[in-house]
Amino acid sequence: MPADNPFETNTRQYEQWFENNRYVYQSELEAVRSFIPNHGKGVEIGVGSGRFAAPLKITLGIEPASKMRLLAIQRGILAIAGKAEALPFQSEYFDFALMVTTLCFVENIKFVLQEIHRILVPKGKIIIGFVDKDSSLGQIYFQNRDKSVFYKNAVFYSVSEVITLLKKEGFQNMQFLQTIFKPLKQIVKAEPVAPGFGEGSFVVVCGEKAEN
Repeated sequence: MPADNPFETNTRQYEQWFENNRYVYQSELEAVRSFIPNHGKGVEIGVGSGRFAAPLKITLGIEPASKMRLLAIQRGILAIAGKAEALPFQSEYFDFALMVTTLCFVENIKFVLQEIHRILVPKGKIIIGFVDKDSSLGQIYFQNRDKSVFYKNAVFYSVSEVITLLKKEGFQNMQFLQTIFKPLKQIVKAEPVAPGFGEGSFVVVCGEKAEN
């Protein structure tokens, strides 16, 4: 994340997006929810304002932007200052770790995945929700990134790139869900959540840390 963190200076605009796109948000939330375990210790990395953690009943998160942390705290999250590349947690502590639309903003994705692998118990789950670079929405975001306060410095990833990165850092048994099949302005009710990837713009991948 760059020093001039856009989530620190544009918090209101970030929150307004969820209000303006509530069915998109609901669709993404339900796709992520499908992979959240019913029990165990979990953490959201890049918890933001708690828009996902709170309804998913994840009570702990890491967030570098102080204004976002404050909103997350107001939503009942224990939001800790920190970066994904250096997580302030002991090894093999969590049963699952969640990242939603955070992957494209991290400074070093290799270090992030290594850190998540470290803090997970054997067979612990990594759950990543992201906009697929190869999707229609991903292409729009990529082509217009210079006009966005949030995506100007973002690095977008395709599903195949995420798979390769996860495998390289010791994750296996990957499963996929997808949603957001229409242009955002055409979404007037929650979109379906379907298995796989390649059609929906928002993809959730769930991987498993290999046993020692």
